[in-house]
Amino acid sequence: MPSRRLHFALKGLLRIFARPMKSDSGRGGPVVHPYRGYGTHREVFLMGRVFRQVGLARVIPRRGALRDAADVTRRLARRGFADAEVRIRLGDNSATVTTDHDGYFDVRLPLDIPLDEHVSWHRAELEVITADRDNVLSRADVYIPPPHTDLMVISDIDDTVMYTGVADKLRMLYRLFVEKAHRRTAFPGVAELYQALHAGTAGDLRRPILYVSRGPWSIYEVLEAFFQLNHIPVGPILFLREWGISWRHPWPRRAEDHKYALITQMLTLFDTLPCVLIGDSGQHDPEIYTRIVKENPDRVKTIYIRRVDRKPDREAAIARLRKEIEHTDCELLLSDDSAAMAAHARDRGYISETGLEAVRQASR
Repeated sequence: MPSRRLHFALKGLLRIFARPMKSDSGRGGPVVHPYRGYGTHREVFLMGRVFRQVGLARVIPRRGALRDAADVTRRLARRGFADAEVRIRLGDNSATVTTDHDGYFDVRLPLDIPLDEHVSWHRAELEVITADRDNVLSRADVYIPPPHTDLMVISDIDDTVMYTGVADKLRMLYRLFVEKAHRRTAFPGVAELYQALHAGTAGDLRRPILYVSRGPWSIYEVLEAFFQLNHIPVGPILFLREWGISWRHPWPRRAEDHKYALITQMLTLFDTLPCVLIGDSGQHDPEIYTRIVKENPDRVKTIYIRRVDRKPDREAAIARLRKEIEHTDCELLLSDDSAAMAAHARDRGYISETGLEAVRQASR
């Protein structure tokens, strides 16, 4: 039985690592992987990466473990396409940027020509200019909240939306890279809570929900599938870093300040919206969020922290953090389940009674 489990684990790992290579159908050459964008009706931001990939020989089958192994080899061999020219068009607005030495591009696009304010999701057209073959075309979704929205939600993913076992590094890596999206465990009531927060008390507020994670860009597609399978409202999934794994550095590099920097950037971008922060007690979320409240006492209205263990010293540390911000308008709620968060959100006017009941039903 253990050997059978190992066999399926290795096959799953192979499939996960091979998946990003499937889009070129084995032809090779430049490919672009855009990520969801976000912004306001003043400006939007979009990020992605351009790769240069080797092609597959015709003798390799189109499906199966051999194809997956070949695609994993291509993935290890591919490199970011440095200095590639990427043109972005959103409505009648356009910009051209150049990829950095790792192939990443990061676009800030001012919206000089307004977009439809009644539409939240917009489609950006991307074109990678290449000298030796046809240009590479792609598209990316960009989220802009409607003018009447009243709140922004920023949520951690790991051990907040889905269980990854952050305290257990080996288990976390197994869940991130081996388990299929439909087997990743979502906390009970999470989907209903986030749906209620997205809709608001009126049901049509379409609030922005921005997700942050300490995970690598390589699991972006898996997380997208997980969100869709669990009916969790999608949003720009903002990973904090490229892990930078290599043979010399086989473990992820530390990047504690990146989450703080991203949330601060979101508060600056959505400068008229109050904010709710959601995280967990297992890592540094309470400390990071408390620091943000101290620097923005009028912007952050509530911190929801999911309790992932009951260590007395950790409970005491979070209690001290709660006391540090009690003079502000922000409350810090430490809770085991989504229903308690939903009850508080209903009392604060964030969600409707119907939304609360949906969370309660799902949390049983």
